[in-house]
Amino acid sequence: MMQLISGLTMGLILSLLALGVLISFRIIAFRDLTVDGSLTLGGAVAAALLVAGWDPWLATGVAMLAGGAAGVVTGLLATRCRINGMLSGILTMTALYSVNLRVMGKSNLPLVRQKTLVTIAQSWAAADARYSFGRWEVPVQDVCVLLLIGLIIAVVAVGIYVFLRTNFGLAMRATGDNDQMIRALGVEVGWMITLALALANALVALSGAMLVQYQGYADIQMGLGMVVWGFASVIIGESLVGTRQPGFLLAGAVMGSVLFRLLVAIALRWGLNPNDLKLVTALFVLAALVMPDLLMALKKRLLPRPAQP
Repeated sequence: MMQLISGLTMGLILSLLALGVLISFRIIAFRDLTVDGSLTLGGAVAAALLVAGWDPWLATGVAMLAGGAAGVVTGLLATRCRINGMLSGILTMTALYSVNLRVMGKSNLPLVRQKTLVTIAQSWAAADARYSFGRWEVPVQDVCVLLLIGLIIAVVAVGIYVFLRTNFGLAMRATGDNDQMIRALGVEVGWMITLALALANALVALSGAMLVQYQGYADIQMGLGMVVWGFASVIIGESLVGTRQPGFLLAGAVMGSVLFRLLVAIALRWGLNPNDLKLVTALFVLAALVMPDLLMALKKRLLPRPAQP
């Protein structure tokens, strides 16, 4: 049961990553690869500030701003410097590796006795308090952490949904659907893309900031391959909700992240070598991308053809 609670908590934390990828990948149709760097940037900034004695909420907010700045850099490279979008993300991600090392001062920064959002949630219950779920007993502190993170995710998801229904949000969505039309209406497409990437990477950095506070340390390699995780969560979420409506897409991204994390936890429980985790993740994403077309082709082949007149 503790592994289930841990899997749910990690899935919710990484759902912020999925929401960021959703904005760049689906809302504005931009293949942003800054994610691997901005997730580590958010974690590095939050960890460095927490070690310096900052308030956890303030440190988390500054980490979000740092991630947003990384998104702005990618957006400016793509829209003002006319560099290919994917290459712009790769350039920013590469540069962020050195930036993150500078921020942390070393490759690994532990949070041993620092006050974090996790310790705040844990302080709501006694250290030895346990809650019974049938045959299982779960530490109440773990449940408090799950509730706090779930509340944060709910507030963020609702905020994004409300934002996407504003005039500015509708213009951002239209930029991804038809940039020529929205340009004809007088909207500056370049700035719209840049602001969308700033929002997406701010969410990714928030995920990184919460991740380091949950696991108790920041590592320079923590963002490696996370863009694949985000894509997988979005794809799984779309399969679950079966629609492209923004509200359902947001809920699907959260559900996809949680489901994907639970599948990983089950695989590890059954004896999967942790060294194979990235390979299994890539294969799972490949299957999620290919299976819909294969099933559609199989369905067309199995359905009876209409009789010829």
